[in-house]
Amino acid sequence: MSTAAKLSAYGVVLALVAGGAWAVGSAVGPLSVEAAGRDGAGAEGAGHGDDHGAAVAGAEREQDHGQDQPAGLASSRGGYTLTPLGTALTAGTTDTFSFRVTGPDGAAVTAFDVEHDQRMHLVVVRRDTTGYRHVHPEMAADGTWTTSLDVAGAGSYRVFADFKPTGGPATTLGVDVTAAGRFDPREHAPSRVAEVDGYRVRLDGDLVAGRASAVTVTVSKDGAPVTDLQPYLGAYGHLVALRQGDLAYLHVHPEGAPGDGRTAAGPGVSFVAEVPSVGDYRLFLDFRHGGVVRTAEFTVTTAGTPVGHGEEEGHGHG
Repeated sequence: MSTAAKLSAYGVVLALVAGGAWAVGSAVGPLSVEAAGRDGAGAEGAGHGDDHGAAVAGAEREQDHGQDQPAGLASSRGGYTLTPLGTALTAGTTDTFSFRVTGPDGAAVTAFDVEHDQRMHLVVVRRDTTGYRHVHPEMAADGTWTTSLDVAGAGSYRVFADFKPTGGPATTLGVDVTAAGRFDPREHAPSRVAEVDGYRVRLDGDLVAGRASAVTVTVSKDGAPVTDLQPYLGAYGHLVALRQGDLAYLHVHPEGAPGDGRTAAGPGVSFVAEVPSVGDYRLFLDFRHGGVVRTAEFTVTTAGTPVGHGEEEGHGHG
């Protein structure tokens, strides 16, 4: 299957991840980004930070034998290292997951900037791009972050920490954790319409590798358009993309922001996305309505077929 992915804009989170044979993969293609928060050396790309809403969020760029490397493929970059205090989870239960981020001096980092309402965004997904979670840990004085984490099924999971250390670049690091047990990878058929808790969410727009593309998600409930979406992480939507094959991570926010006088609270939320390579992508949209955050899931193959045509039903979770 083929698709292309690289998304840029401000306001919704698009985390790009992919499962190649459900094991740690290497990048299948270069990912160039106009990243906010990059230092002068260009070692790290932007995570949630994007002050002007035009840079790609949640992507890093690093020269690797002349190729740009996406975010989240490494546990250590630019002097920062993600260290989990344990790598074992138990399927079907709620575990406590803890980790630290160390800086260039080897000490635990304790100062982080608030990016889109949080100092730390943790995205967790199984290697077959199921079981998506986006949580926000709490930090102790010694720099240890802790959160409750539940995974429904056994398998290998990728954990992405998306953060901006005070005085440092926006950074995304990734590590693998495992829930023991039998693991049967799931296949995902192309889907551009998702149903979740009575909501119907449609993805429209063309994704074209190497160029900025406009995409829109439209939310309805019981056949009526939803026009009173509630802000979530400073936006009306949070979109994550997972590129199958390498577990590369990309984080994108929508155009406009609540309260700017020009952005409507639904039913459509628009993004500008630029995908760098052909491939298959899993997209995850978090949206808030009625005080509840729900996630709509899509599977997109960008082989010249316009998104929004020939739709198949997708899946979602509350």
